[in-house]
Amino acid sequence: MYRKLDSWQSPHLDKEMPIVRYGESGAPMLFFPTAAADYLEYERFRLIEAMEPYIEGGLVSVFSIDSVNRDAWLNEDIEPAERARLQVAYDRYVSEEVVAYIEKECRTPGIGITTTGASFGAFHAMNTLLKHPRQFRGTIAMSGCFDIRSCCGGYHDENVYFNNPVEFVPNLEDHCLLEEIRATRITIVSGQGDYEHPDYSREMAGILEDKGIPVTLDLWGEDVKHDWPWWERMLHHYIPTYFA
Repeated sequence: MYRKLDSWQSPHLDKEMPIVRYGESGAPMLFFPTAAADYLEYERFRLIEAMEPYIEGGLVSVFSIDSVNRDAWLNEDIEPAERARLQVAYDRYVSEEVVAYIEKECRTPGIGITTTGASFGAFHAMNTLLKHPRQFRGTIAMSGCFDIRSCCGGYHDENVYFNNPVEFVPNLEDHCLLEEIRATRITIVSGQGDYEHPDYSREMAGILEDKGIPVTLDLWGEDVKHDWPWWERMLHHYIPTYFA
């Protein structure tokens, strides 16, 4: 399988940020890691290997990046205000730097990118799509929580608000932005077994529906746990329907 490692010094984050690409052709997908993990997490857990038929067949080309969770949301050594500020910088890194990189790699300016991620990665996948629907065509958000206030210790400011989908989406009134979001494809999928929280998915889906934003809410059974084998199955189920 084609695999390319790359990195650059991010002007928004002021640090070296790595990226890996799998596959030379196909619709681009952007993977966000879970919790404090890194850009190679999906490879280590063999999810990329499991997706090889779609990648080698030219259906999708996968790009995977680091998050700032370790430095920001999960870093108790800094104040919540700084955690939120780092999230803003990360959002700009993704929307300006990563998007430009993917467009150059795909040789297609303006190509629509589909985001995905599991657990904490689902938050970033959803937040990125909703804030930048012109650049992102859809998301498959797996087993996520979409309310970042749990990482803020009661602190709240506009940086938290505008990176918290359950807060900013209900108040969206920009008709053009709403229409752009409505033109994307949003899937929220969760199990209902051990360590899953399907109510988080129900809440996010309900918020989107209340704004007239089409969303597929897919709750799998009570045997479906918060774990890698199930996220692999979820992607196997949805990738062919997204890109066929």
